[in-house]
Amino acid sequence: MNILLCCSAGMSTSLLVTKMKKAAEEQGKEATINAVSASEVRNYVGEADVILLGSQIRYMLQDMKKIGEEYNIPVATIDQRDYGMVKGSAVLDHAQKLIDEGIES
Repeated sequence: MNILLCCSAGMSTSLLVTKMKKAAEEQGKEATINAVSASEVRNYVGEADVILLGSQIRYMLQDMKKIGEEYNIPVATIDQRDYGMVKGSAVLDHAQKLIDEGIES
């Protein structure tokens, strides 16, 4: 699975990426997880299975969903508590669920 995390500058999610990679390893899942700024999403979306937005840019959800629709991939926000508490496993599970459900979620 290829997860693209999107935040305002591409840096604030780095700890979450680390926690998510650790959770994927513990669960025996192969996962590529990258964090990019909102302005860089188009450069990486072609490789993504899902796009998750950090809570600080949740106002961009509708615009990002349009990009996701172009590539037939789901787009959602990261739960604010999971993001704030850096719950890598919970965010990874959310991403997996979105991928399994497809773009209609």
